[in-house]
This record gives sequence, C-alpha cells and structure tokens, in this order.
Amino acid sequence: MSRPGVVLSFAFLLVLVLASFWPHLFTGTDPNAADISQTLRGPGSGHLLGTDQNGRDIYARIVHGTRLSLWIGLSASALALVVGAAVGVAAAQGGRVLGAVTDWLLSVFLSIPGLLLALLVIAMLGPGTRNSIIGLSLIFTPGFARVVRGEVMRIRASVYLEAARALGWPKRQVIIRHLVPNALGPVLILATINVGGAISLGSTLSFLGLGPQPPTAEWGAMLSSSRTYFSVAWWPAIFPGIAITLAVLAITVAGQFLQARLEGRNAR
Repeated sequence: MSRPGVVLSFAFLLVLVLASFWPHLFTGTDPNAADISQTLRGPGSGHLLGTDQNGRDIYARIVHGTRLSLWIGLSASALALVVGAAVGVAAAQGGRVLGAVTDWLLSVFLSIPGLLLALLVIAMLGPGTRNSIIGLSLIFTPGFARVVRGEVMRIRASVYLEAARALGWPKRQVIIRHLVPNALGPVLILATINVGGAISLGSTLSFLGLGPQPPTAEWGAMLSSSRTYFSVAWWPAIFPGIAITLAVLAITVAGQFLQARLEGRNAR
C-alpha cells in the first residue's frame, strides 16, 4: 500500500469530516436555494460544479450532503457492530448448541443478497433515512457476529485468560477486562471498512427513492433526481457519483491501512 495513497485518503477523510460539521467553511450557498433562471447551468458558469434541474448549486449540495451520507454509513456500521458484537459474544460464551444455532442463523442471513435484505426491511418499515440505516445494519451484522465470536473463542483459549479464571475472577469481569479489549482491534477495522460499504449501499437505496426524501441534500438522492436529465446535462449525476466513489475509496484504503498495521503489530 503506497504511502501517498494512504496520506491522500486520510486527508480526504479529514475534508469530509470538516464538511460534515462545518459546511460553511467550504460554501456559503444554500443547498436548497432554487433559481429557475439558472437551470442546468454547466460547471464554471457562476457555479463551480454547475446547477441541477431546479437551478440549485451542485457544489453546495454535495458539501451539505456529506453530513447525511456519512451519517448513514457510520450509523449503519455502528448499529451492526453493537448487535453483531452482542450476538458474537453470546454465541461464544453460550456453549456448543447456542453456537451451532447462531452459526446456522448467520449463514441464512449471509445467503440473502445484502441489497435485497435492506429492501425487505424498507418494504416493511417504509422509506426514509432511519429505516435505511436499520436495513443496512442488518447486512453487516452477521459479519461482525462471526468476527467477534471467532476472536472471543481465540482469546478464551489463551493462557492469560485461563490464569484470570484460576484467580477466581467473575465471568463479567473477565469479559470486560480481557475479551472486549483484545477483540476490539479486528472489530474496529471491520467497522471502518463497512462504513464505506454502507455509504455505497445507502446511496443505492437513495437512488431507488427509498432513502432520504427530496429536497434533502444527499449524494444518492442527487443521483436519483438527476438521472432523467443525464442525456442533456451530465454534471448533476457525475459529480455526486465522484463524491461517493472517492469517499468509499478513501475509507477502504484507511481500513486496509489499519488492518496492515494491526497485522504487523501482532506479527512482532
């Protein structure tokens, strides 16, 4: 993994974080300010990235849409981590029968295509940001559960944990002081990589009209609203697509970098 690529990825992630919390640092334009006289103006015509079909500034909407796009990815990954970790620890600590049942249920969930699973959830709960997050979290929960279960079983068999049991430490104290901290590294790396996947899939749901609803500034929703006009104006769709691609790529590179660092530390 090249050092310049890692540096650029973390720098871009820093820009995304700044844009999420302080969008006014990058633009002072209202992302929802429509101007029919400026409809579908090309990039550079008084608007850095052009305007959409309603005359809204695309650059401003991408900047302001960063917060919601990242929020969907982070929330879905965090929710999946919490639920998956609970399931994984319970399966590892609950004996062979519970472990076998959990493995079977996880295999069933993993056999269902992720996007289809999210669509089923949204079909039951309805479209919107919150329900998109719930649907997306179900996609990543089985992965977290399997990683946590594997880590807990590996650590549980370690020598120092046997020593802690021999000293008569309570089971809860053993889990909190030993199992959780030692399993945290691989889980956080998986969570980082899954944020990118959740952003990509969340944008897909928004593109299908099942995520945040208009006129909310969100990258996938921007793609969806502009697809009708692509034959006459490419920029309303291309620039949000580039934002999604760069964000997912930067998060993936960051996750791979952290994974390489963890593996290097464990090898020493």
